[in-house]
Amino acid sequence: MRTELLDILAEPGTGARLRLEGAPAANGRVDEGRLVSEATGKAYPIVAGIPRFVAAENYAQSFGMQWNRFREVQIDSATGASFSRRRFDAEMGWTAEELGGKWILDAGCGAGRLAEIAAERGANLVALDYSNAVDAAAKVLAGYPNVDLVQASLLEPPFRQGVFDYAYCVGVVQHTPDPPAVIANVVALVRAGGQFSFTIYHRRPWTKLNAKYLLRPITRRLPPEMLLRGIEAAMPALFPLTDRLFRVPGLGRVAQFLIPVATYVDRDGLSDEQRYAEAVLDTFDMLSPRYDSPMTDGEVDAVLRAAGAARWDFRTRAPINVVGWR
Repeated sequence: MRTELLDILAEPGTGARLRLEGAPAANGRVDEGRLVSEATGKAYPIVAGIPRFVAAENYAQSFGMQWNRFREVQIDSATGASFSRRRFDAEMGWTAEELGGKWILDAGCGAGRLAEIAAERGANLVALDYSNAVDAAAKVLAGYPNVDLVQASLLEPPFRQGVFDYAYCVGVVQHTPDPPAVIANVVALVRAGGQFSFTIYHRRPWTKLNAKYLLRPITRRLPPEMLLRGIEAAMPALFPLTDRLFRVPGLGRVAQFLIPVATYVDRDGLSDEQRYAEAVLDTFDMLSPRYDSPMTDGEVDAVLRAAGAARWDFRTRAPINVVGWR
């Protein structure tokens, strides 16, 4: 971690200042040490340059496993494609001119696919994840001196309020125990006049009839390694089947609702091998999380209103993509 990160960190829950115990290296980074609360005396370890505010074993364990196992599958610099860049531009739209030198929070970074884009654009980036996916992201982002990784919970974020110029939270809210609280917490971390962006699964009356939700009562209880092995065993048959079926006009949309396999037929910039790896990754991603609670746009609107956001716009409503100002 960079020593300047201390200026915005605070103890989760209490908001108390944290005192560094550990000498910075010659490059100004701290690789090992502790952060000690000036209020409670509780110590939080810095391991491999990453402050750790949560236990290693937690409800997001499956995410940690998948992002460390499939670290480069969705990273633009590894695939040679630009899907993450295009997603960043479509869902946030913040340019290098806007982000350069500004503090930005990636709230739920995974392996760092979107963090890589923010880092390239010169932001002072803090990439947070609840799982040990931060270790995968640290490898992806190793070449960027403007990045810090933090392992912590968005239900108790370890930052002072109002310290970020920008914050985004993509595909994370629905996978937490309390989605409204996560939205409110991320908004509170943004300074007055700063911007935030959320992308959240959208809930319709028929959403929970989707095949993945019918299977999840079983699959989310399986050990992650067992579930992944099952998906890998089935994918040689399921990938070619769904790759053809999902392309059929009309029928393809119905098939995607009824067959819980994440085969993306619009990935023209990827090889079949890359698309296959992404199908394994995202099928595991849809069946393994402990929590999966989509929201309606009305629910998100109510949370933002209560959180004191100044204004916000829904770019899309299914899925929900909302960009706003504190």
